[in-house]
Amino acid sequence: MIIKGGRVIDPLAKRDEVLDIKIEDGKIVEIAKDIEASSGNEEIIDARGKIVVPGLIDVHVHFRDPGQTHKEDLVTGSQAAIAGGFTSVVQMANTSPKIDSKEKIIEHYKRARDLPLKVFTVSALTRNFGDLELVDMEENFKRGALAFTDDGIPNRNSKLILEAMNRAKELGAIISFHEEDPELIEQNGINHSEVSDKLGIYGSPKIAETSFIARDVAMAIYTGAKISIQHISTGLGVDLVKFGKEMGANIYAEVTPHHIYFSNRKELKVNPPIRKEKDRLALLDMIEKGYVDCIATDHAPHSKEEKENGKPGFIGLETAFSTSYMTLVKAGIISLNDLIRLMSTNPSKLLEIKKGKIKEGYMADFTLIDLDKIYEYKEEDILSKSKNSLFINQKLQGQIVRVYKKGILKYDLNGKTL
Repeated sequence: MIIKGGRVIDPLAKRDEVLDIKIEDGKIVEIAKDIEASSGNEEIIDARGKIVVPGLIDVHVHFRDPGQTHKEDLVTGSQAAIAGGFTSVVQMANTSPKIDSKEKIIEHYKRARDLPLKVFTVSALTRNFGDLELVDMEENFKRGALAFTDDGIPNRNSKLILEAMNRAKELGAIISFHEEDPELIEQNGINHSEVSDKLGIYGSPKIAETSFIARDVAMAIYTGAKISIQHISTGLGVDLVKFGKEMGANIYAEVTPHHIYFSNRKELKVNPPIRKEKDRLALLDMIEKGYVDCIATDHAPHSKEEKENGKPGFIGLETAFSTSYMTLVKAGIISLNDLIRLMSTNPSKLLEIKKGKIKEGYMADFTLIDLDKIYEYKEEDILSKSKNSLFINQKLQGQIVRVYKKGILKYDLNGKTL
């Protein structure tokens, strides 16, 4: 198979030019101009007018499987991810039961074996997300947990966190932190502000996030552990990460598409909350300056009834590229190459997986995108089981056209998931 005439974007190779890509046995074997077909029946894909990028990688999704499959499951979550241009995602561990043992990790990979993309899993950092006992980090890491996390129930036991970082450093493992101190929050998902005070709602103040980030940045400097700070929502939060990086800490900063797109929207309930415009602008500034490493969706499916009852979180896999492209590239904040770095190259580097490149010898995981295509995102087109998107009926730009995994077509805009 030959992908002909696409604009190939690869941040690691500093590549941005019209090229052909030849694929054999699921791997890229040649990248050049005007590659000739080796036989008359070789499949030719016309990519003229499209960009060809490494398959996108989302380091933070919730597929609710097992235990809450009325919201999402591995199959429907994978369909949504593929439609969003992703070829690899990482499921968080706050399922029911929690993914906190080697048996549950093994079971996950067994069930995820035949999905159209790679669904990795992390391990809970502590047993059943408690504050008292770490999981068997060595065994869980050996069984395929890409990282350890407290996402969903942030851990307050600083002594335990310090022990975890020391063990992670020895293993060469990552710890990914949800930075919200529950003791400082009265109502999840609502930004504490003058408006919330007038409404008699305290909500979630910025200090709930920044105090935990400060703790974990300091411990990362002290231990040398590799950590990732999830879904940063405050300007000070990114400043603290910047400080840690400048001190030599091995820290990755993650932001979501919704925190850089929206501000001052108290009705949009999500953890951490949508903050003020000055925080959104601070996040954009730090992205422009290179202190943010990954864009991750925190894809959080909920039923209609759950959202009406105040459950925080939104789906985001199917709209992540378009909204990030509009917010960052169309607005002139970063280049297209830098966007792909945030959505594929850096996530691959964080997870230490051999992906995020269009390079000879690599698996042919790539996505074709029509940057000029403006489309209306409709509820009936959503492939996720849940429909709690912030972007329904909005016009978005930059549409996913095709997605290939190991050289096999997994998504086509006209045929949807295959």
